[in-house]
Amino acid sequence: MEELARLAGITVRTLRFYRERKLIPPPRREGRIAWYDDHHLARLRTITALLERGHTLNGIAELAEAFDHGRDVGELLGMEAPTEETPVRLTPEELADHFAGQVTPENLAAALDLGYLGVDGEEIVHISRRLLDVSSALVREGIPLAEVLRTGAEVRVHADALADLFATLILRHAPEEAVHRLRPLARSVVDAELSLAMDRRLGRRTD
Repeated sequence: MEELARLAGITVRTLRFYRERKLIPPPRREGRIAWYDDHHLARLRTITALLERGHTLNGIAELAEAFDHGRDVGELLGMEAPTEETPVRLTPEELADHFAGQVTPENLAAALDLGYLGVDGEEIVHISRRLLDVSSALVREGIPLAEVLRTGAEVRVHADALADLFATLILRHAPEEAVHRLRPLARSVVDAELSLAMDRRLGRRTD
């Protein structure tokens, strides 16, 4: 326990508190000896990262329970609404391979914060194949995963505002049965405007 606390940068008293709150799984026991491993260390570092991002211990306890019992983290983070995106199931090793060793506790906390990641049993679930592919492609091009996630958080704010704009327009002027048909049109407008905006920004950069 002392060695684990030292590696995690916390006190033994804090470690005992986390264990009592069931924020970390119990150690493997051999007689009177309790063995902790890299999974316990990763969990402690993730707890620290989540606390630094403003999560409460109660909220972290819910996330820990989800990981330990296979509940859907997306539900805990309010991502349970139906979606057109295709989720992707990954092992922890496959997730690490996608991001070239940049799946740090801090980045994991940021991904949980955004609702990008969920869990189902022993598998990690990414909420969107497209977002996973784009994020990993950006990392392969040399952009740090932390910056990709930070930008994703900013994009989320603007995307929510655009969704509010189009939802208001559609719901105000179209019958309910037309909503599904009009969603692709809204995406096309955003895609075209973003393409034009990128042309303007990148054109200024190369002038």
